[in-house]
Amino acid sequence: MQQVDLHINRINTKLQELLKKHAAALKELEQQQKKIENLLQQQSLQEKKIRTLEEQQSILKAAAGSMNAADKKEFEQSINKYIREIDKCIDLLSE
Repeated sequence: MQQVDLHINRINTKLQELLKKHAAALKELEQQQKKIENLLQQQSLQEKKIRTLEEQQSILKAAAGSMNAADKKEFEQSINKYIREIDKCIDLLSE
């Protein structure tokens, strides 16, 4: 009977240790998920900044008149895209 009690106590002790490790692993997982979310947000912000800077660079090139034909065509396409988006917005507002 005493051996059974010892065996149960050992199992119980190991179970408690495993539960503590599990809780610690869950806490670490949550921290890692928060870090991933923050990094994804930072990446998104950096991508937006890059796009903004590329647009500014394109505008500066156009203003300086130093665009080659391919850059000029791409710039005109982006301007036309913005104009179409503005027209859609105006149509939606006028409804």
